[in-house]
Amino acid sequence: MSVKLKKKGISLLFVLLSFASLSAQYQPHWDSLDKREVPQWWQDAKFGIFIHWGLYSVPAYAPVNEVDGIYEKYAEHYYNRLLTGNKFFQDFHAKQYGEHFKYADFAPLFKAEYFNSDEWAELFREAGAKYVVLTSKHHDGFCLWPSTQSPHWNSVVMGPHTDLIGKLSTSVRNTGLRFGLYYSLLEWAHPLYSQPTIEKWVDRHMIPQMKELVNNYKPEIIFSDGEWDYDSKTLKSEEFLAWLYNESPVKNSVVVNDRWGKETRSKHGGYYTTEYDLVHSQQGIGDNADHPWEESRGIGTSYGYNRFETTEHYLSSKQLIDILIDKVANGGNFLLNIGPDATGMIPVVMQERLLDIGKWLKVNGDAIYFSQPWKSPNRAKNENLLFTRKGGNLYILLKKWPKTPVILTGLKGAGKVELLGYKGTLNTKQQQGKLTITFPPSLTVDELPSQHAWVIKVSDFRE
Repeated sequence: MSVKLKKKGISLLFVLLSFASLSAQYQPHWDSLDKREVPQWWQDAKFGIFIHWGLYSVPAYAPVNEVDGIYEKYAEHYYNRLLTGNKFFQDFHAKQYGEHFKYADFAPLFKAEYFNSDEWAELFREAGAKYVVLTSKHHDGFCLWPSTQSPHWNSVVMGPHTDLIGKLSTSVRNTGLRFGLYYSLLEWAHPLYSQPTIEKWVDRHMIPQMKELVNNYKPEIIFSDGEWDYDSKTLKSEEFLAWLYNESPVKNSVVVNDRWGKETRSKHGGYYTTEYDLVHSQQGIGDNADHPWEESRGIGTSYGYNRFETTEHYLSSKQLIDILIDKVANGGNFLLNIGPDATGMIPVVMQERLLDIGKWLKVNGDAIYFSQPWKSPNRAKNENLLFTRKGGNLYILLKKWPKTPVILTGLKGAGKVELLGYKGTLNTKQQQGKLTITFPPSLTVDELPSQHAWVIKVSDFRE
């Protein structure tokens, strides 16, 4: 081939590549990526289950009463607490396992011998969740699938000798729920995860591993985490998301969060995230968010299973249902975490909480799923009354049984008023733009439509 033809070939290739880049719907920079709408299915789903499960489920330890901070109680941070010399963790580890027992020695003990993915998925369905997010790899780097980037440090080669992601993703989808994956952008002890070699980390390990997950398991949620050490340019998050949105097998349905660099929280990515109502060390966005957002937290003080938590540390079913109501009424989703133990069993107290939420949603889910917050200035100023809307209907969510009539003002009209799940009628009165709803003075236990909270549905609501 002549030099001239070769140059023409190179020029043509450059033109084609340039055209492909220009024709892509999303460009690898935030100005373009942030224009992508968060897929509607996720905004309609409202309630999901988070699962933190890995080697940290073996020691299953974090202090609970000895420390005050939120993050200090995370059992999934066990490895890092050892690496940084935390006295609580070091003393526990030395006493239980000995000074010569390494974190890697937990891998053979993480057997997951009683893990039943179908039973897990059925529990999540009964809980009323619409999506499930599993930790594919936490900050310790241990993978729950046979990663080609971590060929020895994964659940197929070690521990369970099983593709845990593969099993659970199939079971979850068979129940009709959406499946997503958590992925850590950092690894505490990986030799490439350091300032001098961070580019190699990103190019040779992190991005290939994320693409492997997407191509192999087609997650419809990517919950990124561990973004606080480097900015999104260094982590090449924009390039990855452009690929995800333009070329990946889940490009049309995938949902991502906002954890893609130390500067991106509540600014860039997909939905915004709070964690135990915090964004890092600051109070979360809560009802100030006009952007899709999600609160995640454990039922207790940790995401990973902590066997030292007691009933004192676990939220009640009532408290969890109230959180779900608060988040949805303020435009958010609620991602409630469970922490299975190392054998693959979900603690009974966690199962009970999930089933209680599911029972409540079976009666009152019409006010949750597919709903939007009602932000009218005519809302009653009462912390126990929250509101959602759907179609032409208004839903009044009652965290406490009202002792006095519920009054709405500024109305142009309203149709049928009913208490969801209750066969009787409510006394109502409409007059001069005001709707007064009077509850029955007393109901027996059998007549109560649900426990913990109640919903009034106002059809054909106009204001």
